[in-house]
Amino acid sequence: MNAAVATSVFGVFMVATVALGLFAVRGRRGGEGGGLAEWSVGGRSLGTVFIWVLMAGEGYTSFSYLGAAGWGYNYGAPVLYVVAYMSCGYAVGYVVGPMLWAYARKHGLVGITDMVAHRFGRPWLGALVAVLATVFLLPYIQLQITGMGVVVSTISYGAISLNWAYFIAFAVTTGFVVVSGLRGSAWVSVLKDVLVIATLGFLAVYVPMHYFDGYGPFLDRLVTEKSEWLTFPGHGDSGLGQAWFITTSFLNSLTVVIFPTTVAGYLGAKNADVLRRNAMWLPAYNVLLFVPMLLGMAALFVVPGLVGAESNLALFKLVVDSLPAWSVGIIGVAAALSSIVPMAVFMLVIGTMWGRSVLSLVPRWERRQKGAAQVVVVVAGGLALLLTYTAPNTLVRLSLISYEGMAQLLPMVLLGLMWRRLTLLGAMSGLVVGVGVVCGFVFTENDPVWGVNAGIVALGANLAVALAVTYAGPREYDERPDDEVLARDEIEDGTEHEEELSRKADRV
Repeated sequence: MNAAVATSVFGVFMVATVALGLFAVRGRRGGEGGGLAEWSVGGRSLGTVFIWVLMAGEGYTSFSYLGAAGWGYNYGAPVLYVVAYMSCGYAVGYVVGPMLWAYARKHGLVGITDMVAHRFGRPWLGALVAVLATVFLLPYIQLQITGMGVVVSTISYGAISLNWAYFIAFAVTTGFVVVSGLRGSAWVSVLKDVLVIATLGFLAVYVPMHYFDGYGPFLDRLVTEKSEWLTFPGHGDSGLGQAWFITTSFLNSLTVVIFPTTVAGYLGAKNADVLRRNAMWLPAYNVLLFVPMLLGMAALFVVPGLVGAESNLALFKLVVDSLPAWSVGIIGVAAALSSIVPMAVFMLVIGTMWGRSVLSLVPRWERRQKGAAQVVVVVAGGLALLLTYTAPNTLVRLSLISYEGMAQLLPMVLLGLMWRRLTLLGAMSGLVVGVGVVCGFVFTENDPVWGVNAGIVALGANLAVALAVTYAGPREYDERPDDEVLARDEIEDGTEHEEELSRKADRV
């Protein structure tokens, strides 16, 4: 009976999710509004609310319900790096977001692959970055499929097998993202955020009261019996000390602003002020992340002895153990949507990069970029699903270098858009060295290295090589003026500048 109730609640919400995603693009399929820009960046017309929920949705994934609780259960204090880097990243995004938005709108661009291709005047460079970014993004799709599968199987009390749960995750996400694109993801994010705020707010009160008679007794017991979880480097010999915390927070706060999915959110905004307002309000959403972290440590006393991947279910074991089936179903829907929304954006971004920067180099696909992108979405999701079934450890291992690997694009993207002297040879040389160093550290299990994040060591080598090659090599000749090559955040009173950018983008 419990399985039937929870599964029914889940099924109703999944149907509503697909319907909401399809409804989002009603009346927008024809004409120019149905092109790649409408599908991939919402026609550059999303307002404050939609951008807020969309970008919050990228930061609040299945990791928030599973990984954050699992890290809290296993390590304790080191998991706070998630709150630190996201909050700092929003501050960096206050400056970088409007700059990238203005650059993309001025030149009719739809992603970072477009930007590097335009900056260095090499279409093949956009294709190369698209391939590299896909390698680092694909693991995230697989991890969201896996996370949603675990959630669905757990809330159904085992009635739905993991294999079927994985397929549901793929089918629901692909079903609406292929048709509705970024706009559909933004609409579904509204539903997700309502459920996330409601369920986590409820659990933040319910669990301490139900199991410990309040926060006072819970925190007193935590300090007395599990004090190791409250200091660095946390419980066990994790190596996640203060130096690791600082370097990881710093590296990730820079990387998140050029992450392809974040940039998709930037480019969907109708104006730069939307991004500035969101940069100020988004950190408030991070308060919710404290709930699964804290409840993961609460699970130490309720369900002790969880090891390995089972520790990621610390929060849901509390939920299934004590709540009625209908509420288990609703909490499961919130967690499932926290997988679906970011997974949709990851798939959309991969499709956009390939449709715009890779397949467009083939003459027969050049005028069918949206169609090509939609095909790639299905292929990318299908590949992640297939590998989830056949070789799950392959992509899970690659996920270890995803963020640190993406960080190696920072010199090429950010430095390149702000400093004209950076040469293509310098940027490429630094990228090769940076990716090589980070892969070497991660795959030899030397991350952290010397107590710090291996990605920041690789980024230091990347930047040093890029600067050395740039200054040692010949200057590159580019007849375009600075306004055509570099990004600027031009803040003006009124709307005349943004209207001019809009007219230029329409002409492009």
